[in-house]
Amino acid sequence: MKTIKFLTLSLIMALTVLPAAAQFKNAEDSICKTNRFLYSEAYKSKQYQDAYEPWKIAVETCPSSSKNLYIHGAVILKNLFNANKNDAEKRNAIVDELMRMYDLRIQYFGEAAEVTARKAYDLKTLRGKAALKEYYALYAEAMRLDASKLDVAFIERYFDATVDYVIAGNADTTLIVDNYDIASDALESLIAAEKDSAKRAEIRTVIANVENRFSPFASCDELVKIYTRKFEANPEDLTLLKKITTILRKKKCMNTDLFFAATEKLNTLEPSASTAYLMAQMNYQRGEYSKGAAFVTEALKSAEDKDKYNMYILQGLCYANINSYSNARAAYNRAAEMDGSKGEPYRLLAQLYASSVRSVDDGMNGQSVYWVAVDVARRAINVDDSPENVEAANRLISSYSGHFPKQDKAFELDLIDGNSFTVPGWVGVSTIVRTRK
Repeated sequence: MKTIKFLTLSLIMALTVLPAAAQFKNAEDSICKTNRFLYSEAYKSKQYQDAYEPWKIAVETCPSSSKNLYIHGAVILKNLFNANKNDAEKRNAIVDELMRMYDLRIQYFGEAAEVTARKAYDLKTLRGKAALKEYYALYAEAMRLDASKLDVAFIERYFDATVDYVIAGNADTTLIVDNYDIASDALESLIAAEKDSAKRAEIRTVIANVENRFSPFASCDELVKIYTRKFEANPEDLTLLKKITTILRKKKCMNTDLFFAATEKLNTLEPSASTAYLMAQMNYQRGEYSKGAAFVTEALKSAEDKDKYNMYILQGLCYANINSYSNARAAYNRAAEMDGSKGEPYRLLAQLYASSVRSVDDGMNGQSVYWVAVDVARRAINVDDSPENVEAANRLISSYSGHFPKQDKAFELDLIDGNSFTVPGWVGVSTIVRTRK
């Protein structure tokens, strides 16, 4: 086995052949290079005890000379830790030294988030649950510094540490919910930016793990109980309102009074297309159709085009439910303009016409509206040949055709199959006469 003496001799021999330009500039430079050489030779041979002293001197003498000092130092110190299994005091001193070494690395080479997360991981590995408070705080600091720079495994460990921290009695369940929000946002940002399929799969696995760990704390009742207290204490805290609406949406707890109240307050304090649309959806679900229509109108003022299709559909549904037929038709037509490949607006328009039969005075108990309803249902098939749309539209056509006026009734009004006819009233659409026997 090589020894320090042997290494020193090797170094001296090597230095004697260095050209003059490579001679040391000063004593400190000499000490740095000598000890870097000594520890490197021992490190390569995995003689970590022999590497320790020269490594330590190199760090003290020239801490900014190379990042490898810290990468190698972590390996050296952790091997020394494992080699001193029966000396608790020495092991504790080694861990303390490792933590100080990481601080020096941050000081000279940055990467604060990544290195802080590494500190947390090593602290847990070497000291276990006894250091829970310390390594949880380090993980939380790493996430605060820059979660986007962290390996996904560290984000998962951060959340695991959070759960352990709460279970140990150091905080209440609110911390788990808050930190789930932080972790899931970070993971969603990472997967959105990742192009490599294998890495995306890795992130999805971590997302699933975090969801599983969060699941016992994620019931709507529990979330509402936690956040209702916070909301009542600070009802105009924008950060809190965004957190509440985000977490309740993620966990599908939107059908709650808290979600409604928080979204309404958020839309008041910081109006946006997304919050107005949410208010429209919730009012629609609650049967408040006039309010729903008003909120959609508000949302459409600042919405992006890609979001307007769904907004117009909802607006049409709201108007249809308060028998505002002309406004509903206008909304469905605008939806069709936003996406001409979908049959949905025409199917809804067909249903709208059929639902207004009692409002049309055509001498046939309003049955002429079924002609128009069938026309637009066929239009749905023409623009959208997806199996789901074709099946749904054909069901409408079959149903409405059965409500065409009878032949003798049409004859009394001098209406003949194939002739044109303009449906009166709000419909005001020209169509073709069709009868049944």
